[in-house]
Amino acid sequence: MSTRTSNPAAHQRAAQHTSPLRFPDQRDPDLMARRAWWLLGLNLLVPGSAQLLAGSRRWGRFAVGATFVLWLVALAAVALFQLWRPAALTLATNPIVLWIAQFALLFYAVLWLLTTVNAFALARLVKARPSSRAPLAVFVALSIVLATGTAGYAAYLTGVGRDALGGVFAGGGIEQPIDGRYTILLLGGDAGEDRIGLRPDSMTLLSIDASSGAVSMVGIPRNLYDAPFVDDSPLWQAWPNGFDCGDDCLLAYLYPWVEEHPELYPDAEREGSTPAIEAMKDAVGGVTGLTVQYAVLIDMAGFEDLIDALGGVVVTVDEPVKLGINGGPVVGEIAAGEQRMSGYTALWYARSRYDLTDFDRMQHQRDIQEAMLRQLDPATVVTRFEAIADASSEVARTDIPQAMLGVLGDLAVQSREHEIVRLELAPPLVDNQFPEFASIHELVLEAVAPRPTPTPEP
Repeated sequence: MSTRTSNPAAHQRAAQHTSPLRFPDQRDPDLMARRAWWLLGLNLLVPGSAQLLAGSRRWGRFAVGATFVLWLVALAAVALFQLWRPAALTLATNPIVLWIAQFALLFYAVLWLLTTVNAFALARLVKARPSSRAPLAVFVALSIVLATGTAGYAAYLTGVGRDALGGVFAGGGIEQPIDGRYTILLLGGDAGEDRIGLRPDSMTLLSIDASSGAVSMVGIPRNLYDAPFVDDSPLWQAWPNGFDCGDDCLLAYLYPWVEEHPELYPDAEREGSTPAIEAMKDAVGGVTGLTVQYAVLIDMAGFEDLIDALGGVVVTVDEPVKLGINGGPVVGEIAAGEQRMSGYTALWYARSRYDLTDFDRMQHQRDIQEAMLRQLDPATVVTRFEAIADASSEVARTDIPQAMLGVLGDLAVQSREHEIVRLELAPPLVDNQFPEFASIHELVLEAVAPRPTPTPEP
C-alpha cells in the first residue's frame, strides 16, 4: 500500500507553467509587465476577457457574453440596413427602440468601466518593471476614455435624437403614397415686427416618387391670387369662389386669416398640425392639383441656426445680390459664383428685397432648399448630429409621423441618384394675378411625371 504525498510548491509551479496569466511568477518583473499588457489590451477589445483569464470567471463569463450580444446586435443592424434599409431606418427612429438603445449603451459604458478598473487591479502593476508602469497607467486611462466615454456619449446623443424626433414629428403610423408619390409642403414662416401673426413667405411643394426617390420641387408664389381649395376643404364654406378678395387675399395671407378662424379645422391639433397649416395644404392642393399629405413649417427666425448646424450651404449665385430692403441701406453683397454661405448669409440670400422681385426671392429660396437637400447626407448628420437636432427642434414643426422617417429616409438616399426637377409657378410661365389653374395642373403633372433611374457610371 503506497502513500500519496502532496507538494504545494510543485502544484504552483505547474499552474504557473500552464496558466501564467492566472498564476504568474510575481518575482519576474518582465513577465508581470507582459501579463499586464495582455490583460488590459484584451479587456479593451472584449470586456470580461481579463476576468476570464485572471479573475472571477463568473464575472468574466457575464461580461464576455454581454459583449458578444452587443456585437451580434450590431452585425444584425448592419445586415438589416444593407438588405432592408427602410425597416432599419424605421427601427432606428422608433422611440421605444431608442429608449432600449440608450439604456444598452449606458449599460455597456458602466460594464466597460468596471471591467477596466478590475483588469487594472488584476494586472498588479507594482510587480511589473518600473519603466512599464507609467505607459500601462496611461493605457488604462485612455481605455476608459475611449470605451466608456464613447459609449456614454453615444447614449447621450441617442437621448438627444429621441427627444428631437419626438419634439418635431407627429404620432401615427406608416402611410401609403398617393398616386405613387409622397407630397410634402415646405413653408418658410416669417413673423416680423411689421406683421400681424406669421405669414409663409416661402412655399415649396416637394413631390417624391415612392419607387425611385426622384424629387420634384414646385415653387408657389406667396402673392398668388384667387387660390382654389381641394374639393373637401372646409374653406369652401367661407370662400365659395376660392380665396378671392383681391389684394387682401394673396395666398400667403390665408395663413393668418385661418389662425383667426381655427374652428374650421377642429381636429388639426390632435393630428399634430395646426388649422393654418391644414388650410395651406388645402390651398396648395387646389393650386397644383396634387394631394398634399404632409407639411413642414420652418420658422425663418431659427433658419440661420439650422444652416450653421449643417456647416453652411454651398450655392451657385448667378448674379451679385445686394443685401437690404428697397428704400433702405445696403448692408452687404453676395458675389456671383459658387459660395459657401453661413446661416446669416443664406438667410439674407433667401430674403433680400433690394432690387429684387418676389419671384427672384422664390428662386433664391429654392436654391437654398436644394442645397440643403443635397448636403443633408449621413456623414453630415453623424458629425453634426447634436447641433442639427437642437436647431431642428427649435426651427421646424411638421405633421409627418415619426413612423414615416424610415420610408422617407430611404427615399432621401435614393433621391441622390436623380437631378431635382424644379418648376416655378411664376411669371412669365404663370400670371400670378390672373392664374389659369387648369394649365397649372398640367405643368405640375409634367414636372412630377415618373423619370427613369439613371444608369450608374462604371
